[in-house]
Amino acid sequence: MKRHSRKQRFFADINITPFTDVILVLLVIFMVATPLIYQSNIKVKLPKAKTAEPRDVGQTKQAVITITTEGMVYLDDKLMTHKELREKIVAMHRENEELSVYLRADQLTRFKDIVDILDLLTEMGVAKLDIAATHVQ
Repeated sequence: MKRHSRKQRFFADINITPFTDVILVLLVIFMVATPLIYQSNIKVKLPKAKTAEPRDVGQTKQAVITITTEGMVYLDDKLMTHKELREKIVAMHRENEELSVYLRADQLTRFKDIVDILDLLTEMGVAKLDIAATHVQ
């Protein structure tokens, strides 16, 4: 009896399909998660305005000040007193003369609380100020 000896050849190609699937899933996750990073954890109901324009908060270096209905003031999601806010804004303004401030205030916030913050920003020489509103058609 003769033996037929066949030598097996090794298949040396790498299958990259699973790798590609994992990369695409990660890409989708990052695309969905990135806009959520710039959304604040502090819930405020913004006033409505017909002329409100969409704004990308993450596009430039800016301070985000949030005022709640109770008059609590947050700078970039950190609770602040008016004194602490003044110190932080002064330090940020020293670093960047072109500092831009994005003001988010609940629609039921007392006008006095908003004016206090606007007065503080004007005193410090902050010239670029955006006030957040929800677009209504």
